Amino acid sequence: MSERSAVYIGTAFVAGVCLTIVCKDILDSRRREKSASPEAQSDAPAARSGPPAIVEGIQGCIGNTPLFEIKSLSDATGCEILAKAEFLNGAGQSSKDRVALSMIELAEEQGILTPYSGDTIYEGTSGSTGISLASLARAKGYLAHICMPSDQAIEKSDLLLKLGAIVDRVPPAPIVEKENFVNRARALATAHTASTTVAVPETEGDLVEPSDRMARGRGFFADQFENEANWRAHFGGSGPEIYIQCNGKIDAFVAGAGTGGTISGVARYLKPLLPDITVVLADPQGSGLYNRVRYGVMFDVKEREGTRRRRQVDTIVEGIGINRVTANFEAGKELVDDAVRVTDAQALAMAKWLVEKDGIFVGSSSAVNCFAAVKTAQKLGPGHRIVTMLSDSGSRHLSRFWKKAGNVGGAVDTKLTDVLNARDEDFQ
Repeated sequence: MSERSAVYIGTAFVAGVCLTIVCKDILDSRRREKSASPEAQSDAPAARSGPPAIVEGIQGCIGNTPLFEIKSLSDATGCEILAKAEFLNGAGQSSKDRVALSMIELAEEQGILTPYSGDTIYEGTSGSTGISLASLARAKGYLAHICMPSDQAIEKSDLLLKLGAIVDRVPPAPIVEKENFVNRARALATAHTASTTVAVPETEGDLVEPSDRMARGRGFFADQFENEANWRAHFGGSGPEIYIQCNGKIDAFVAGAGTGGTISGVARYLKPLLPDITVVLADPQGSGLYNRVRYGVMFDVKEREGTRRRRQVDTIVEGIGINRVTANFEAGKELVDDAVRVTDAQALAMAKWLVEKDGIFVGSSSAVNCFAAVKTAQKLGPGHRIVTMLSDSGSRHLSRFWKKAGNVGGAVDTKLTDVLNARDEDFQ
């Protein structure tokens, strides 16, 4: 080989290496841009292989839950139906672990809560958020005082008591009445804080705290329905996790809304990255959100929104469904494309189907989500990928929802049409 040929070959080799490095940098840059949300995602989860790392406390066991295929529903619809196993979160074993931790951490950042100072966290909840708050309160040095409707499953309040929380089971009442469980929690927190401060002359300052501050602390109303830390927990957690787990391939996301934090947070993360994704609300009977999404109004035109005083239609589903637009639902409602109404009978039938076909034992809201995922799959047609949430286990729904559902039985062969066409008479 001549000296000139050697020079040419060497130069070409160096140029090829440089071109490869430049191309790699460009591809990496584009990949980062594609996977990044329009808003800052400094705390978005990073994909990792192997067993989980050692974490600190139960709060470290929240998030990064598995996403798995519900094979029976995939086979029956021709779509790939995936479920986020939120019941595997490590504090209260539900999706509300994310929300509870987010609300507490934001309050700590703002100086509203101080660990091990005697502060008490108050919340109005149908159960799961209270359980998550009670668990994390103990882990982080707070007390918990939970107000919940008296028609919720008794095992929820029993569990709260075992976790050391004070529990008020109050009669169900509309949000416009002071006896409503949310309003009661707010009032108790305000009264608590007021009782731990004393007024002094203006020349000496505004308010001072008494010497028993460490014993009594302050009262903090978590306010899951209006606290934006709720949807942000899913925007920074559930949304990125789902995107990474699906490698960016998702055709539809289906979720119910109680506070509205899950559907808003996930939709706000996924929509900018996947403009063609369909976001679907799963709504139980008695809730007004289905009408809000489908028709733009919550109630009958004769009623001014958010002011009606009659009780909502009774439903056996707990944790989702509401008759007002919360701040958390408002944060993402323009991104919700469609809604599916699910009756109690359909939710009960779906819960039993999941046990019979897949060994999956979940609560009422998860059953509603799965039913809506099936309806979405049928609407989109075969070959699509649908993601939904399994919010909590059926173990905290035994005395109400699963008592109504009954036992699954031994050798049964339920057809999907039986689930889709389920009627109240089937569960008398």
